[in-house]
Amino acid sequence: MFIHIFTTRFKCIVRDRQTMFWTLLFPIILGTMFHFALANIESSYNFQKSDIAVVNNTEYQGDSNFQTALFNVTGKSKAAGSQDLFNVTYCNETSAEELLKNDKIIGYVDFDNGPKMVVKESGFGQTILNEFLNQYLQTSAAVTTIAKTNPAALSTLDISGGGNYLKEVSPNKTKPDTILNYFYALIGMACLYGGMFGMKEVSAIQANQTAQGARVNLAPVHKMKIFVYSLCAATAVQLIAVLVLILYLALVLGVNFGGKLPFILLACLASCLTGVSMGAMIASLTKKGEGIKMAVLITSTMTLSFLSGLMSSDVKYLVQTNAPVVAYLNPANAITDAFYSLYYYDTYTRFFTNIALLLGFTAVFYLIVYFKLRRQRYESI
Repeated sequence: MFIHIFTTRFKCIVRDRQTMFWTLLFPIILGTMFHFALANIESSYNFQKSDIAVVNNTEYQGDSNFQTALFNVTGKSKAAGSQDLFNVTYCNETSAEELLKNDKIIGYVDFDNGPKMVVKESGFGQTILNEFLNQYLQTSAAVTTIAKTNPAALSTLDISGGGNYLKEVSPNKTKPDTILNYFYALIGMACLYGGMFGMKEVSAIQANQTAQGARVNLAPVHKMKIFVYSLCAATAVQLIAVLVLILYLALVLGVNFGGKLPFILLACLASCLTGVSMGAMIASLTKKGEGIKMAVLITSTMTLSFLSGLMSSDVKYLVQTNAPVVAYLNPANAITDAFYSLYYYDTYTRFFTNIALLLGFTAVFYLIVYFKLRRQRYESI
């Protein structure tokens, strides 16, 4: 009986073109759009050197310490740890004013009893220039004080700024990538869209919703047994759809999943179980027709996906830091984190935590479905 019901429902689900579009084709289309929209977003965050000018007067020419400091941050120094910050133009004060007026530079350094910054507006580049000058002045003051109080200590000082005492280490030898979060959140949305299958299976055993439900309630087989077998078929179809999506993202769009295939399959299975059970729960709690149930499901799915970072990774961060309870109660966030933890971490603690959350959601959702449907009776069919 299981094989017969499973096979029949599997064929019926696959032939439902509208549902298959939203669970399979729509995520693929959206993933393709993400790929083209986010392809060059990382390059836009690359640091751009700022154009500045330095007034080449007598005081500047006599300040060898400042010349050395500026040399270390203008791309000409090969000192370890040096950072290219500026493109420098050397000119007189009049020319510097003209360059600033015509927005050719963000500011200039003039020497009048020490270096002074001249800008006409605030901004990122201006802030960097200000910090550079402040650091130079503080270092110069410290060296001057040490020279007066303990001249012998000067030989032990390293004021070149070339020391590098920190090393960035990733837990899994992979760098953090916020772009991947969009694709993982997309998978979360696709899994929750599998709730459409669960919703239809609930309607299929409700005599007041569909003609099929009326026939099921008249059949000699217990409707809950038919329901469980049908849910297995729905979950199988959803799992295949999600695997096709992941294959497309990995092989066609080049999305990195960490290469841990058994754990990826486990995450897919747990996510699909959660998505189908969520749809079944919504259908069992909503007494209105299929259109209202579908609207509730889509609204819930998109809201949860939004909070998991589908539209903006900043939203996910804000929720995680300001309302962690909401993050833990969000199935879409658990799905997103499960895939990201496989990519980023070399341990599986966080991965299995998310899997446990997904299985917990599934159990709770199906318990609600069971207690809502088991006592449903109809006066006449």
